[in-house]
Amino acid sequence: MSQPHPAQAKTTALKSVAQNLLLDMETRPHKSRRRAVNTKPFPEGVSMNEATRTGFRRRFKTTGLRALTTALALTAGSAFAADTIKVGVLHSLSGTMAISETTLKDTVLMLIDEQNKKGGLLGKKLEAVVVDPASNWPLFAEKAKELLVKDKVDVIYGCWTSVSRKSVLPVIEEANGLLFYPVQYEGEESSKNVFYTGAAPNQQAIPAVDYLMKDVGVKRWVLAGTDYVYPRTTNKILEAYLKSKGVAAEDIMINYTPFGHSDWQTIVSDIKKFGSAGKKTAVVSTVNGDANVPFYKELGNQGISAENIPVVAFSVGEEELSGFDTSPLVGHLAAWNYFMSVDAPENAAFIKQWHAFIKDPKRVTNDPMEATYIGFNLWVKAVEKAKTTDVDAVRKAIYGLSVPNLTGGKAVMLPNHHITKPVLIGEIQANGQFEVVWKTDKEVPGDAWTDFLPESAKITSDWQDPAINCGNYNTATKTCSGQNY
Repeated sequence: MSQPHPAQAKTTALKSVAQNLLLDMETRPHKSRRRAVNTKPFPEGVSMNEATRTGFRRRFKTTGLRALTTALALTAGSAFAADTIKVGVLHSLSGTMAISETTLKDTVLMLIDEQNKKGGLLGKKLEAVVVDPASNWPLFAEKAKELLVKDKVDVIYGCWTSVSRKSVLPVIEEANGLLFYPVQYEGEESSKNVFYTGAAPNQQAIPAVDYLMKDVGVKRWVLAGTDYVYPRTTNKILEAYLKSKGVAAEDIMINYTPFGHSDWQTIVSDIKKFGSAGKKTAVVSTVNGDANVPFYKELGNQGISAENIPVVAFSVGEEELSGFDTSPLVGHLAAWNYFMSVDAPENAAFIKQWHAFIKDPKRVTNDPMEATYIGFNLWVKAVEKAKTTDVDAVRKAIYGLSVPNLTGGKAVMLPNHHITKPVLIGEIQANGQFEVVWKTDKEVPGDAWTDFLPESAKITSDWQDPAINCGNYNTATKTCSGQNY
């Protein structure tokens, strides 16, 4: 026999007390109503002594049943309100990043809906609190504070760009909140208040360069990105990595453009010229958001094909390619940890669930959706293990937990707040999907700090080991930087 919801049980008990009270009022002799009123608080369990009952009778004679009904309704409402677990959704629904982030908002809503159909979590329903930081980086911090301080959410799923994550980081840490971040990033960070379910550089950028170098024979490199922290830091790592492999400085071209950049003609011409020096050339793209569409269109306009200058992207996926003709882009590459085209039972079920929820069979899935899915399921599992949504308890419970990914493997949460992920490289097809051309044999553990920058090679992160308990631990000096990240 199913147990009543805690809020329902509380409300039923209150109704019973009220009904008994009214009956007592009608049947007890009038003289008993003249006793003095006891104003002390009710004992635990909502029990009442005789004097308290007398006081209530006197008040009910003037206020009547309507007042009681109102009080009960308010009490019941507050009981139900207090009996929800609030999930913050911090994704841009407008501005330059909306093309990517709106889908992640919908993904979180889908996962919440599914969990509530299973009975919720800890006997409570999950409630989404959605805000729109509008691709405005300072506004991300403001909205994060609103979620944590005003709405008092138990967890936040959000951000896409590293600049938005950096914006909310001090807010999350000050309030001891919990953020699940679902997009590939530059590494060089491990906050105790953030779980990074997207790829670190060793799970995406480095393997992609290795593939181009070994399997495609690339000798010249264009590092093209949007001008913010993720492309600049990732390209700094890639430049150091390429030079460690013997690539000369003159064989590396680096270019940055603003968010939302639309005039790609000159840049693509420069890329074309750079690639005409007689050495196999490739573009490693960290272009982000809606700038991907005009960038890829201009590649097609200038006849840059995968045969002469292949492009491997880290921030373009099925969603970004769904809005235009991809036939000129066939053969260009993307490095992710998931593609919609992956043949796995878990993926088939996820796609079916997504189409049913979004009510559009043409809507695609993508890598950050999978990372959101993994992060949500890990949090649910950790809350169930901890038997609370308390951030410190959840953090302690989550290390070592594993959940299925969508490619047939497992994602494990590591003590450095990163997860294990397979690395996949896919070729763009005429239908906007990707055919997997290369993948790792097993999941790769995410590394918070790169091995290819001298200052980072000696840094590690471990939030589980009490002797370290730090996200920025120097293995040479055996000291923590003192920063939370």
